[in-house]
Amino acid sequence: MGVLSGQVALVTGASRGIGWATAVALGEAGANVAFNFFDARHDVDAGIERVQAAGAAAIAVPGDVASADDVQRMADATVAAFGKLTIGVANAAYSDRAPFYEADLAGVRRTIDVTMWGAYYLVRVAARQMIAQGVGGSLVVVGSPHAWLPLPLSMPYNMAKAATEHMARTAAIELVDQRIRVNVVHPGWTDTPGERKHFSEQTLREAGLKLPWKRLASPAEIARAVVFFCDPASDYVTGTSLLVDGGVSLPWWAKGGSGVPQ
Repeated sequence: MGVLSGQVALVTGASRGIGWATAVALGEAGANVAFNFFDARHDVDAGIERVQAAGAAAIAVPGDVASADDVQRMADATVAAFGKLTIGVANAAYSDRAPFYEADLAGVRRTIDVTMWGAYYLVRVAARQMIAQGVGGSLVVVGSPHAWLPLPLSMPYNMAKAATEHMARTAAIELVDQRIRVNVVHPGWTDTPGERKHFSEQTLREAGLKLPWKRLASPAEIARAVVFFCDPASDYVTGTSLLVDGGVSLPWWAKGGSGVPQ
C-alpha cells in the first residue's frame, strides 16, 4: 500500500510535463487520480495505464482551467468517480513571450487566465469540496521562480506566478481550521514539452550545462516534491514553498569571486 492509499487527487494540466509526472507519481503512491487536459490528451492514456499498473485507479477529465464552470465540472467528475477529493494540484499554466510593450493582449490575457485564475479556481473548488467532506486535505500549487525574478519577455507569467504564490499562502491561513494544507512547489528550469515552445532541443541541452547542476530538472523530480507535500506524514507542513531548482536561485554566478556573472 502506498503512502497515499485511500486519497483522491485532481491534477490540472496533466496531459504531459510536470502535471503528467505529478499525476503518475500520486497514483504510484496509491492515490486515485483524475488527469485534467484541455485541447489534447497527449500522454493522458499512458499516464492512466501507469497508475492502473501500480494498483490505483485513474480517469481523464477534460476542461479549461480558465473557466470556473469547467473546473467545477472537473471536480464533480472526480468525486463522482471516486467518492471524494482529498488532493488538488494546480499545475496548468500558459505563457507567451514578448516585450510587454509589444505583446499581443490576447496572449497576455490567456496567460493570466490560465496561470493565475486557473490556479485560483482549482484551489477554491477543491477547498469547498474538502470543507464539505470535513476530513481535511492537501492543496499544492506549482509555482515558479518567475514569482520573484523579473525575467524579461515574461511579464504576464511573472505577474501570474507572483499572484499565485500569495494566493496559496493566504489560502493556507484561511484553511487552517479545516485542516486543509496548502503549499507551493517552485520548479527550476525543467525539461518539459512546454519549454520547446520557446527553445530548441540543442538550446536546452547547452543551457542546461551552464546551470549549477549542469542539467535541467526532470518532471519526475518536481513530482516527488508534490508527493512529499501530499503525504499524510507531512501533516505539519502548510503555507510554505519548496524550491526544486538545482541551485539556480543561489548566487552561483558569483563563484568566480568577482561578485559579477562570469
